[in-house]
Amino acid sequence: MPRLLVMALRSTGYACMKSLLQENRNCWRKRKANRFSFLVDGAAYFEAFVAAVERARETVYIAGWDINSRVSLLRGNREQQESHRLARFLERVLSKNPDLHIYILAWDFAMIFAFEREHFPVFKFGWSAHHRLHFHLDDKHPIGASHHQKVVVVDDSIAFVGGLDLTKDRWDTPEHKAEDPRRVEPGDRPYWPFHDVHSVVDGDVAASLGDLFRTRWARATDDRLPAPAAGNNAAWPSNLKADLEEVTVAIARTEPAYGHRREVREVEALYLDAIASAQRYIYVENQYLTSRAAKHSLLKRLEEKNGPEIVLVVPFSASGWLEESTMDTGRALLLQALESGDRFGRLQVYYPVVPGVPKNKMNVHSKVMIVDDALARVGSSNLSNRSMGLDTECDLALEVNREHENGQSVALFLARLLGEHLGVSTDTIRETLHEKGSLIETIEELRGSDRTLEPLRVHVPKWLVEIAPESNPSDPERSISPERLLDEFLPKEALEPGKSRLPWFGALLAILVGLGIAWRWGPLAHWVDMETLVHWGTVIQSHPLAPLFVIVAFVVAGFAMVPVTLLIAVTAVVFSPLMSVAQSLAGSLLSAVALFVIGRKIGRNSVRRLAGDTLNRISRRLSRRGVLTVTTLRILPVAPFSIVNLVMGASHVTLRDFVLGTLLGMAPGIVAISFLGGTVMEVIRASDW
Repeated sequence: MPRLLVMALRSTGYACMKSLLQENRNCWRKRKANRFSFLVDGAAYFEAFVAAVERARETVYIAGWDINSRVSLLRGNREQQESHRLARFLERVLSKNPDLHIYILAWDFAMIFAFEREHFPVFKFGWSAHHRLHFHLDDKHPIGASHHQKVVVVDDSIAFVGGLDLTKDRWDTPEHKAEDPRRVEPGDRPYWPFHDVHSVVDGDVAASLGDLFRTRWARATDDRLPAPAAGNNAAWPSNLKADLEEVTVAIARTEPAYGHRREVREVEALYLDAIASAQRYIYVENQYLTSRAAKHSLLKRLEEKNGPEIVLVVPFSASGWLEESTMDTGRALLLQALESGDRFGRLQVYYPVVPGVPKNKMNVHSKVMIVDDALARVGSSNLSNRSMGLDTECDLALEVNREHENGQSVALFLARLLGEHLGVSTDTIRETLHEKGSLIETIEELRGSDRTLEPLRVHVPKWLVEIAPESNPSDPERSISPERLLDEFLPKEALEPGKSRLPWFGALLAILVGLGIAWRWGPLAHWVDMETLVHWGTVIQSHPLAPLFVIVAFVVAGFAMVPVTLLIAVTAVVFSPLMSVAQSLAGSLLSAVALFVIGRKIGRNSVRRLAGDTLNRISRRLSRRGVLTVTTLRILPVAPFSIVNLVMGASHVTLRDFVLGTLLGMAPGIVAISFLGGTVMEVIRASDW
């Protein structure tokens, strides 16, 4: 039977099925919307946000993971950019309308993000703001969780939901030009292209999203807000064309268990049901791919002889040091599992390429799933474990019947996204898809120009697959209380006085982590910038004991969590290549051994007691590949240098293997950096040196 006929029959069969979207299973509410539009990339969302808020009569609700008072919403020219900084814009709107109140609910973020965010948001939006602008930091969540919803509601009549926060580094256009003078954060520092998707909806769906915000506000503040008195039909931006009209839209949430509240896992259920329902294709754009539940569901479909094609569009690598060190490894393991299970060649994973943009700098932040031209979802949830059960999330989803008025809207949305990534028109996407009858074949036919999608290839060493824990501590599905952690992992004898050094080991580890954060973002950061260290290196350069001073500095810096790579670079700038190699290698090795010995003395027995059988088995596996393991840990950015040294000392790895692995892993990089000499300063300042 011709493939196109099979596709048509399957599509018709799908249309005859009952709705995938079911309240109390995979969504909270299904409500009618008069209009619905997909907003692709930040410029479209920010412009629509401005237009809707300018028409607000009674209330504007803003809930976000992050918010920045100085982000520019419109960027036509310098005057417009300055006048439309978020705080100024909201103040101006409030001044014009004496009946308007604006409520902002932002996540009371973890301190590890403190220096990536605007300082003192309470002051910017609260104490010094307009008296009808109400700002609150929401900390009503379990340990380790975040409020990740990105929802704006105007007068309960129009609402925005998606992946974009009203913060810095989000604004961009679908062109994603390598150099765009408008793409700057507050302070005019440029940032790399940023792709994301938002949505806008009106009608009863918007009113339900207003209920969602008011519930969160009451939980966070103990203050119950009344709903606006009347609908505001004028709030829809006059220049925004609706992609769908008179459509039913579902709201899916993730809410962790907290206090007396039970957990809500509608987001996860909807992902799994959508994957299970697919007959022709599943298209995903997502920032992360680490969800165990999604992995098992996708693997099941790949094992079917006549299952759907699966296309995943992701960033080449995660954005930021924290995500690279935690989420990229989990993604690589998941993708390798999917590739191993792809028996019939129906999986393709791509990353977008834009001319002039380094491949690891094109950020894909969107959270989109499209199935069979029939189902589309846009929201805040990543395909990560956290988004399934730990962080608060909010997604919108809709279904269409291809034979009805809105029937082509999901197919057009898919073509719009692929057209952006491949640098071709939506008509070209649709014509090629109709001709090929395959989503993967369509992409393969059209890719290859300067603006394109490239296959993402991953390779994870077998030994890493064997030792990798099933649960990533930075990406849990649920919060674990300290009491439960002790009950589950700490033997009773470890708590007896005088029998464990665990508190000492834990305290030392906590101090190292705290110092690392302080050096990287805190007030100590200016003490260890490149220029300062080069200055002091130049001062001691001619001293006869300079080599000893440098080696001692490496050891001391290791205890203080100063980045070792920075010290190597400084040594390369100040000293000759041969001296630099000798001093950096000796200093790094002695620093590593010192912390290794401390980890061995203080933590070995304690960590063994704390770890239990599972972690001890991993530790023993590490010891069997000791040199290879340590070498790999020196090459890959798994964790900071000092913490690796301390933890390796508490493992089963021998000192001999640790020393050899450290030499093998660090020597090539030290030699390369040392012989760069005077160019190191430029290399350090480069984006991905």
